[in-house]
This record gives sequence, C-alpha cells and structure tokens, in this order.
Amino acid sequence: MTSNPTSSLPRQIALDLGHTPQPSLDNFIATGNENLYAILQALQHIGQGNSSASIKADQRMIHIWGESGSGKTHILEAMKTQAEACNQEAFLLGHDSTPDEWRKVGAAIAENPQSAILLCIDDIDSLDEFAQGALFRIHNLIRESSSQALLTTSQVPPANLILRDDLRTRLAWGLVFQMHSLSDSEKSQALEKAAQARGLQLSSEVTPWLLRHFHRDMSSLMSLLDALDTYSLETKRAITLPLVKELLAQKN
Repeated sequence: MTSNPTSSLPRQIALDLGHTPQPSLDNFIATGNENLYAILQALQHIGQGNSSASIKADQRMIHIWGESGSGKTHILEAMKTQAEACNQEAFLLGHDSTPDEWRKVGAAIAENPQSAILLCIDDIDSLDEFAQGALFRIHNLIRESSSQALLTTSQVPPANLILRDDLRTRLAWGLVFQMHSLSDSEKSQALEKAAQARGLQLSSEVTPWLLRHFHRDMSSLMSLLDALDTYSLETKRAITLPLVKELLAQKN
C-alpha cells in the first residue's frame, strides 16, 4: 500500500512551531512604543547619504528598559540585521561576551570614527566590571563620532542600575525609553490584524484560549499563526479551537 506523501505534514508543521521569524522592525508591534519606533526607523538610515548629519549625538545613544519578554532583544537583533543588510558594521554584545569581543568592538569604533557603526548591548544590568569599563570607554568614543550609534537595554531605568556611577550617568545622556508590553487586549487585536493580513479568519474562541494556554510573547504567537495558516490550508479546515488543539497536541 502506497503511503500518502502529505500524511506526515501536520506533524512537520507542529514541530516547526519553535521557529520564529527573523526579528525586524516590520514584525515589531509598536503599540505603546510609537516614539521609540520612530527614532529607530530614523536610526536605520544613519550613515546613508547625508541623513546622519540630522541625527544629533543624543539621538544616537538610546537606552531601552522594560520587563523581560517585552521585546527589547527583538529590537536589538532587528537593528543589527538591518544595519548589516545596508553593508554597515554592527555588533551585538551582552553579559556573556568575552573580553576579546569587547576589545574587538572597542578597536573597530576607535579606529573608524567616521564610519557608520551600530553597537547593541543587551541586558547591561548583568555586565561585569570589565564589560562596564569597556562600555564606558566605548560610550565616550561613540558620542564623539558622527555616524556611530549605541543601543542598550536593561530591565530597570538607568537611575536604578547597579553599575559604576560614571557609566550610569552617561546612559542618561541620550534618549531613554521604557518598553511597554502589550496588554492582552492589544495582543488579541494584533493577532486578529495579522490573521486578516494573511486572509485568515479566526473563530472567536481561538485568541482568548491562546492567551490563556499558549506562550504569551508575540514572537511565539505569530509563529503559531503561520503554522495554523499552513495547517488550515493542508487540511482544508477553518481555524477553530479544535484545529488549534489538534496542532498543538501533535507538537507535544
């Protein structure tokens, strides 16, 4: 008996739920963070033509703080990816970066003061003494440059960071934004809007159930929506709660 070549497809889709789309500003939901989003869009074009001349030093030094899961890392990865796509040098460092990595970044910034370079540093709350010293020196270099930018993140505002005093002070010199997490209502609206953009219609009970029983971060929810889109087409069924549970049951 010949097996159906598509019979294993639902399980393949389910197993792919761990895949999340490449972070970008296009798939960042800016609700509640519109001012930050506008600044980041402008910063994407730094170093292109004469655009960098209109971006003041304090607008190239941006600190973003907010609770875990609010989208801070998404922003950093999106900005790094965009910079590299524009053939600009970009770095992403964190608490687990080695001294050699910090030295490499510091040298690149010091040796190319007129080049467009983006440095993103995640979770500066957790930087050790060496990394704090390196960031202090790098911060001074970027501030004196014309086309370099620094994005940093933390879970608390700069004034509450347990860092060396001179570094904490400098982080407040630039723009500081609190990253606002989406409410359940806003997440629901975002899912409905994303579904409509795909030409999908979710039954009324799907979104409330997902917010109670599935991962609550938007990356996971959007990834699931993509899987449901494919699964719905392959099974020729509407996206109802039984279909969602069936797909997730296969994943588990």
